[in-house]
Amino acid sequence: MPPRLAPLLLLLLLAAALAHGRLISDDGGGRATVLRLPSEAAPAAAGEGCEMTYGFLPCTDTAGGNLFLVLAYGFLMFKAATYLSAGSELLLEILGPGIVGGLFLPILGALPDAMLILVSGLSGTKEVAQSQVLIGMGLLAGSTVMLLTLLWGSCVVVGKCDLSENSTAIDSRDTKGFSLFGSGVSTDLPTSHAARIMAISVLPFIIVQIPKIFKLHSGHRLTILLGLIAAVLLVLAYCLYQIFQPWIQRRRLEYARLKHVMSGLLRHAQMHAFGRLLHDDGTPNVPVIEKLFHKIDMDNDGRIERGELQAFIIGVRFEDVDLDSNIAVNQVMADFDTSHNSVIEKGEFVNGILRWLDEAKRSVVASGAYSKKFLHDFHKRTGDEHNVLLDKDDEDGEAIENPTWTSLKAILLLLLGTAMAAAFADPLVDAVHNFSSATSIPSFFISFIAMPLATNSSEAVSAIIFASRKKQRTLSLTFSEIYGGVTMNNTLCLAVFLALVYMRGLTWDFSSEVLVIFLVCVIMGLFTSFRTKFPLWTCFVAYLLYPLSLIIVYVLDFKFGWS
Repeated sequence: MPPRLAPLLLLLLLAAALAHGRLISDDGGGRATVLRLPSEAAPAAAGEGCEMTYGFLPCTDTAGGNLFLVLAYGFLMFKAATYLSAGSELLLEILGPGIVGGLFLPILGALPDAMLILVSGLSGTKEVAQSQVLIGMGLLAGSTVMLLTLLWGSCVVVGKCDLSENSTAIDSRDTKGFSLFGSGVSTDLPTSHAARIMAISVLPFIIVQIPKIFKLHSGHRLTILLGLIAAVLLVLAYCLYQIFQPWIQRRRLEYARLKHVMSGLLRHAQMHAFGRLLHDDGTPNVPVIEKLFHKIDMDNDGRIERGELQAFIIGVRFEDVDLDSNIAVNQVMADFDTSHNSVIEKGEFVNGILRWLDEAKRSVVASGAYSKKFLHDFHKRTGDEHNVLLDKDDEDGEAIENPTWTSLKAILLLLLGTAMAAAFADPLVDAVHNFSSATSIPSFFISFIAMPLATNSSEAVSAIIFASRKKQRTLSLTFSEIYGGVTMNNTLCLAVFLALVYMRGLTWDFSSEVLVIFLVCVIMGLFTSFRTKFPLWTCFVAYLLYPLSLIIVYVLDFKFGWS
């Protein structure tokens, strides 16, 4: 269920919009100091003070009032992004990967940013659009820089594991603390390919900067049109690549298969008189877990070998999923065998079971973490996830208990997210512009720092939680999605921005902003394209690029007069 704060905030704004009234907060001389709400006297004062968005939403001329509006509308844009994300995931469950995962999900993920960029220069006169479009550029640059610096570095920190002698991260082992060279993360090779695609996606920025680079006095509109065409073609190429090379979805399928195997093992252990795996207070029942270990260890040599594990897995009935026992054994061995000696020792087994019990609690909250049926619910849920991701023709609509209701819910969430993004993008841009005027802070820096928090927070939190599992495959998926988000910023969002500039005849004067995007994408792209191992010290490279980006824009614009 979505948090109750979102509808309450909506009601607050609607109440403000419908209020009859008056000026809120008086400085003693009858002058408004916070918000102006609609009233019968509003038309008479139309030429004074602020202008209400849509003619009824509250507005203000003061810094404090505009800060409140920025926070309120920013939160609503955050909820819009959350609803779009939730609806996209449900749509993926119903229709599976391929076209949905490769085409619609990347576009829906970039929709809030694209909407804000569009409205930043769509309304008002050409002069107003030229001043407000800087907010759209700030969001575009800020979103890209935040993803590749703050979020990338944070995922390295929370996902760090001990590094082996060849600098490969050892899954789930984190004993070296914050050792700059002894701990870190590693990804798979396809993730580095995603980084290369991201680096290539800066090509449209280079095209539109050609007149500035060569100091040409003509050809500006032509290069903007060429950049727009290049951005659109790159969007289509990236989506087609995702459709026909859905390696990210295959990685999700592998993880879903492992989850289903583990849920089956846990359910089997609880059903066959080994005892309850959790005490009444929710703490793990370690003696029962050790009893399960000795049950699988048929030769009682204190370790589980491949043959013993395969025999146990075959004994667990997986009627709902066509499961290859050899693949299942390989995955369980890779997950549990942290010492990489091709056997599972008792400590490794206990630790692995504890991790998966925690995963079960997180996945099936509704059934009660300590109830007798929660492992059954966990097993059923993982089976559904596995079947959805298989994307077989004869499984369409069968992995979900109520596909009609799930489809309707997905559509409603997508419509709600889209409607909220469309409705509150313009008021947010106006609030940022007014806050900039009230505080004399350049609107670019406000949109660069604050607005990406509204549009990318849900994805950032999800990425950090996923990285905290400290597994190579989950970290690979996390970094792949970060690179994919930046790619969509550099293509889809830029295409919207260039179309806006071209259609309204606006001036392209964003050299410092483009330079920041180019530097961050190329530096991080080259840094991540040719390596898969990242010691902890690499997070500082990412973190330092964030303040460096702000300094570059400030120096170039306000000291050298680039803008």
